[in-house]
Amino acid sequence: MNPDCTRELVLDIPADEVSKAYRTVTGNYRKYAKIPGFRAGKVPETVVRRRFGAEIRKDVIDGLLPERFNKAVAELGVRPVGQPQVTELTVEDGQPLHVKAVFEYLAPFSMEGYQQVTVPKPPSDITEEEFQQELGHLRDSRATIEPVEEDRALKDGDWAQISYKGVIEADAEAAPILGEDTLVEIGGKDTVEAFSAALRGAKPGQELKAEVVYPAEYAEGKLAGKTVAYEVEVKAIKKRILPELNDEFAKELGGYESLAELENRIREHLESRKKRSVEAETKDRLFATLTEKYTFPVPESLVQDQIDQRLDRGLRALAAQGMNSEQMRKLDFPRLRAAQRDSAVAEVKTMILLDRIAHEENITVSEEEFERELQLAAIQSREPLDTLKARLTEDGGLARIREQLRREKTASVMYERLPA
Repeated sequence: MNPDCTRELVLDIPADEVSKAYRTVTGNYRKYAKIPGFRAGKVPETVVRRRFGAEIRKDVIDGLLPERFNKAVAELGVRPVGQPQVTELTVEDGQPLHVKAVFEYLAPFSMEGYQQVTVPKPPSDITEEEFQQELGHLRDSRATIEPVEEDRALKDGDWAQISYKGVIEADAEAAPILGEDTLVEIGGKDTVEAFSAALRGAKPGQELKAEVVYPAEYAEGKLAGKTVAYEVEVKAIKKRILPELNDEFAKELGGYESLAELENRIREHLESRKKRSVEAETKDRLFATLTEKYTFPVPESLVQDQIDQRLDRGLRALAAQGMNSEQMRKLDFPRLRAAQRDSAVAEVKTMILLDRIAHEENITVSEEEFERELQLAAIQSREPLDTLKARLTEDGGLARIREQLRREKTASVMYERLPA
């Protein structure tokens, strides 16, 4: 717990109320308890207390404490978060119930002047360069590799079709590196320069040797930092052919009648994507500025909850990539939690600020907005809406979704206010 936003609460409940609670709970157990040798409802109270002592004590505590605890906290005028930690507890029939607990709360702080906090708001219009780059990517994705018929040597921009055998030097046990009919771009960004240098000027049918020293940061681990001696046979020269930008190109992509229609759709897509990107980045800068301006203690329980959520998302991503549960158990979770802490603290601060601003400005989520979000969640999770609602009601997810929608709505209000 964060001592800067922790309070202690002491409650003492009179002995007569404790005794009454014990009698009520014990009576319920007598009514329904099934104990061999006794008829239902006729089990002696002493037997019931001896048989179900721990359960009765828990039910007495649950019946007496929560309502009184919440009332006492309300009288303190603070908003608790997380679960309270009980440091002292005395419960015995015929004796006063004594409890001492500590809990975290959202400490009050001034947000005077938050409306005047601004950050630069970049334009979200796309440039001609961005449009041409996107169109180029689309054109590249439809390129074909075709054989070069003329009798000539390999040059930059060509693709060499080769077979090769490589031997890793200073590693006698390593298996040879073999390749058959592999395509290599001469001078390409993904081609090791030693390969390009060896192949440049060669012709089909030619055999040659190449020594390649791979950098330590090379992506393929078994080759990183190694020197490999290759024997290479050039089989063919090929050329990458880009399609012409015309109506036929647009029609082949499907759903477009002309190049103009395709270009309009690309612009719309780019504008939408850039608007979302600029808005998200600007909001991040805005709330980073706000968290620097307004200092306040952050409850540790909220930080730990946020770390849990970040780790859960990370583990789901690892599982989607093929990591199994046995591999996950070997992860260094203390180190992973520590690595998530700074980001989690920043996210909790942002959530607290958004909640405060939403309260100050009376920003709410309508039932229509809430229902629309639930319908979207049901589609994404591929389950009926009623099933989703039941599940989220049980685990408290409905309240979390409403809170998140309110925060997103508040962030959008703050973003729209920024001067262009």
